[in-house]
Amino acid sequence: MAALSSTERSARLRSLWAPGLAALVCLAILLSLGTWQLARKSEKEALIARIIERSHAEPPAAPPPFEEWDAKADEFSRVRTRGTFLHDQETLVHGLAPGEPGRALQGFYVITPLKRDDGTTILINRGFVPTELKRPEDRAAGQVSGAATVTGMLRASETRTLFVPESDPKREAWFTRDIPGISAARNLTNVAPYLIEADATPNPGSWPRGGQLRVDLPNNHLQYAFTWFGIAACLIGVFSVFAWKRLYDPADPKAG
Repeated sequence: MAALSSTERSARLRSLWAPGLAALVCLAILLSLGTWQLARKSEKEALIARIIERSHAEPPAAPPPFEEWDAKADEFSRVRTRGTFLHDQETLVHGLAPGEPGRALQGFYVITPLKRDDGTTILINRGFVPTELKRPEDRAAGQVSGAATVTGMLRASETRTLFVPESDPKREAWFTRDIPGISAARNLTNVAPYLIEADATPNPGSWPRGGQLRVDLPNNHLQYAFTWFGIAACLIGVFSVFAWKRLYDPADPKAG
């Protein structure tokens, strides 16, 4: 095969500008995604470490004042508070809980307002009940009367994700721990901007079962980073072969 002339090679080199620019943009995006996943990995590890540390800390006598609540700084802190449960205003939020190995129990998380002596109200996630115990009369022993002390972890209002149905207060169909939404539906006032996930302190009658918050946050960001970097390496390899053939292979069609 005849060697390419300098004119032909110059024409082919010019034909690489458009695909080269496109490949460069894609490469920058892939490297950015990989770098972002490494940053997310560090953030997730720090979050997990913070949750573990706070879950073993001795809870203070009371949660932070409402006006001083900082979700980023205070969430997952253990706290203790005291008040009277308003069982007639509880809300059931659809959810799953660990059951037998390899299976999850379907049911609800029982969100019950706790009225404190100072007139403020805090929503308490008292724990999980299976579907067959949805009705309060079927778990009457677990309805605590009188003053009660609650120990648990602070949680912010839950944000609905793409694959979670939207709650319908009129149908009593709740799918997220929506503190403002639940408070409005129950006509509650002076409600804390956070809720408390109750510890696994045994309830009368065993239900609801608290202590469902587990430090099992998925941390697959390193795998995701390797995936993006791997795709970037493949892109470099594929474009390198493409460019070499365009520049040096006489059989490759000439650029017009």
